[in-house]
Amino acid sequence: MKYFLIVGEASGDLHASNLMKALQSADSKAEFRFYGGNLMKSVGGTLVKHYKEMAYMGFVPVLLHLRTILKNMKACKRDIMAWKPDVLILVDYPGFNLDIAKYIRKHSSIPIYYYISPKIWAWKEHRIKNIRRDVDELFSILPFEVDFYQRHHYPIHYVGNPCVDAVEAFKASENGRETSEVFRQAFGLSSKPLIAVLAGSRRQEIKDNLRIMMQTAQQFTDYQFVIAGVSTIEEDYYRMFIPKDMDVKLVFDQTYRLLQQSEAALVTSGTATLETALFEVPQVVCYYTACGKLMNLLKRLILKVKYISLVNLIVDREIVIELIGDQMNTKRLDVELRKILKGGEARSQLLADYTEMRKRLGDAGASQRAAREIVAHLIG
Repeated sequence: MKYFLIVGEASGDLHASNLMKALQSADSKAEFRFYGGNLMKSVGGTLVKHYKEMAYMGFVPVLLHLRTILKNMKACKRDIMAWKPDVLILVDYPGFNLDIAKYIRKHSSIPIYYYISPKIWAWKEHRIKNIRRDVDELFSILPFEVDFYQRHHYPIHYVGNPCVDAVEAFKASENGRETSEVFRQAFGLSSKPLIAVLAGSRRQEIKDNLRIMMQTAQQFTDYQFVIAGVSTIEEDYYRMFIPKDMDVKLVFDQTYRLLQQSEAALVTSGTATLETALFEVPQVVCYYTACGKLMNLLKRLILKVKYISLVNLIVDREIVIELIGDQMNTKRLDVELRKILKGGEARSQLLADYTEMRKRLGDAGASQRAAREIVAHLIG
């Protein structure tokens, strides 16, 4: 069968590439055409457009590139209609993908499946109307989404979380078995205990959070702080927010290796909070924004959820501390980090709570389960 997939960022590229591999196992005649990234390209098929040419986040960047975005949408719609796939698989990226779904639903009979639900449970809940109208099947990777969609009378399929698969696969790999000494030698690190810094994958997140993280790090001279960098952002950009007299290392595209060797972590909200928990690394979730008090007010008024981290959302209570808006400051971060270091008052309970979260996610094999269900629904 012919599968057309659309993703809009790096995490979507990762999860879609794993889904494609699983679809190849479930369907020996699988053909792929996609808007995606290098990981999807490595699986096979035709990369129509790279997500880096489409990823505009935030009101101003979207406004400035609106003509390009609309041009990409038009080209994508035309390409899907011309190729006539057996199914269109959308991966997150709701601003783009829901518009595509609306058009394809109106102008064709191509089945439309969604893998990794848009986070409409956090905000823009009204989008459920679009999903109910335009999406035939939705495959979720977060267990709490099942109840959310049931309340809206839209049944979905929970297939497990691919982060579980990724972390377990890493732990079974050669890098997953390396010693602390090998890791430290590879990156020129000292013998001090390591604290991982995951400041986000976008420039604005790094700009907002890294400076405060580094100011706090100066108070922990017995530890070495290591920043998990992403190769799409140059090292000089990170260095802008690090005091010049600080010995802080950056390791690029080695987040799992770093987490495996770390005693604790400072993490900007996102999938990274879940990955950190799966590595059983105690963390403080950091999400600074300008006009912090106003943002905290808007969070209470606009967001439909109590928490911003996936860890807390999955267990439906605060097990990791979330420092949001004006709460994200050096004084508070200092206090909360000390609590989760070895000997800290909150460390043992947090590790126990991670075990509960892991059970709620279920077994590994999310991509395989999703692929089997997709093929089964297509065959009928």
